[in-house]
Amino acid sequence: MSPITIRRTAAALTAALIVPLAACGKSDDKKAAADPTPAPKAVNLTVLAASSLTDVFKTAGEEYQKTHPGTKITFSFAGSQELAAQVKQGAPADALVTADTKTMDGLKAETGDATIIAKNRLVIAATKANPFKIDELKDLADTKIKVVLAAPEVPVGRYSKQILDAQKIEVKPVSQEPNVRAVLSKVELGEADAGLVYKTDSAKSGDKVVTVDIPDDQNAVASYPAATLKQSKNATDAAAFVAWLSTPEAQKILQDAGFQKA
Repeated sequence: MSPITIRRTAAALTAALIVPLAACGKSDDKKAAADPTPAPKAVNLTVLAASSLTDVFKTAGEEYQKTHPGTKITFSFAGSQELAAQVKQGAPADALVTADTKTMDGLKAETGDATIIAKNRLVIAATKANPFKIDELKDLADTKIKVVLAAPEVPVGRYSKQILDAQKIEVKPVSQEPNVRAVLSKVELGEADAGLVYKTDSAKSGDKVVTVDIPDDQNAVASYPAATLKQSKNATDAAAFVAWLSTPEAQKILQDAGFQKA
């Protein structure tokens, strides 16, 4: 076979091999273009939550967003009674978490089924100096002591009245606040000598106040129900977040913050 013939044969074989490979590459490119990995759906959830959940929900929200790419959660914190008013007025939101079942029960027409995600108890928060040596509930009856409570329509205010009435302790508060954070702030600033707050809030205050525990038989248990809102435009994602609050991951965050198991 002449050298020219050999060269022509080799070139023909090379071309025959290249064409299928090129075709295969084009096929793979078309397949990749037709079947890309879908990007996470962008979802913005608004969650109305009781003020006593302010710190722990910020932590929980950050964790949820890490494990659910594309989801952003915006919390709106206030007293449960304020949140209920917002829901009834049609405020745009996706889920609700209150500090009592009574408030949630009053919103059955606006919410899905509620699930208890955590519990809490009350304590006495006294000023750091605690000049009156407050160490039990009955001390709050002393008229020399400036006591601040939450308003009776606020869950923590209702719990406060419940435990004081049960012990037949009469307290005349110097003010009645719209939420538990406002009660705690009054004590931290020295504008009141003591107040009744949730254990988790007092613990978060650190050494700004003295925490006086209330015995279980004199105390009240606050339950935190969570539910989706029927007006939500992100019903599936809102339900996923509410369900996540009962998972071991979320429960650990809540219990690390001092909340009791639901």
